Amino acid sequence: MERNTHFRSIFHTLRHIFSHIGVTLLAVGIAFSLPVLAKFILFTWWPMVEGDSELLLINEISFAALLVLLFNLFLNARQGRRSHRMNRLVSLVHVREEGSWFSRWTDRKLLDRVAGARDVSVMSVTGFDTFVSERRKLRRVIDNSYELRVMLMNPYGAGAMRRVQSLGDTAPLLESYCQETAATIERLASLAAAGKKVTLKFYDDPPFWNLIVTGEHVWVQYCHDGHELKAQPEYVFALRKNKPTQGLFSAFYVHFLNQWSDARHPEYNFASHELIYRNDKGNEMKRLPFPPQSAQGEAPAPVIAACHATL
Repeated sequence: MERNTHFRSIFHTLRHIFSHIGVTLLAVGIAFSLPVLAKFILFTWWPMVEGDSELLLINEISFAALLVLLFNLFLNARQGRRSHRMNRLVSLVHVREEGSWFSRWTDRKLLDRVAGARDVSVMSVTGFDTFVSERRKLRRVIDNSYELRVMLMNPYGAGAMRRVQSLGDTAPLLESYCQETAATIERLASLAAAGKKVTLKFYDDPPFWNLIVTGEHVWVQYCHDGHELKAQPEYVFALRKNKPTQGLFSAFYVHFLNQWSDARHPEYNFASHELIYRNDKGNEMKRLPFPPQSAQGEAPAPVIAACHATL
């Protein structure tokens, strides 16, 4: 990791040096070409168009079009500089959109930078795309990490019901949530068996943010009611080391920490398949089986049977 950081530092230094050399050479070239250009305008171009009205009109139109183009370029550059300044203030470093090749290319470069993150914190709906599927390409980041803190939506809670009701077909979506959550639990259990420190908690509220914290970067998606999470853009904010109180990285990371320390969210026990509820002091209060069972010993919904089969 230190070797890669040193290499990137050398690369950025060389890039700045060559960019300054290029700008200097361009300025020198323009300065030396000005006398030749002035001589061409005064003694060649102007005598040629002075007596030709049509040629003069063509040159005037071309010059006006050039001025409009340069003015638009100036406005775009000014807007781009303003956008860059705002992005720097909020520490926005990347926007990931599904189906964009440029977004995927930038995404891979960013994943290479965060591959050595020691700790990974995730607050997700089911966690399937992060830990199980290959769509997110986070496997290398997760495999290289030491500690995983994961929060998933309880697929049997009231929040899950509100979520699926906003999306459409209730029963199929609940079953999908159950199966994806079960697959994520299986993946986390295998990571814990491989020696990683894995802690899993569940929340019952409707999902609001999908967060992935990889070292000094946080990946953010907003869970809109009535819209699939996969279709939403993902924003990546970085920690500003020189000004850690600025930017949105700290705000989202603190939001995760607040949710993580909330005593309402039970911890999952991988050995007993139970949810452990604790009080504000961290003392255990009760344990409930997961997936849950009704008082009659029957599954409260058909999806529990599917979850049992997966677990």
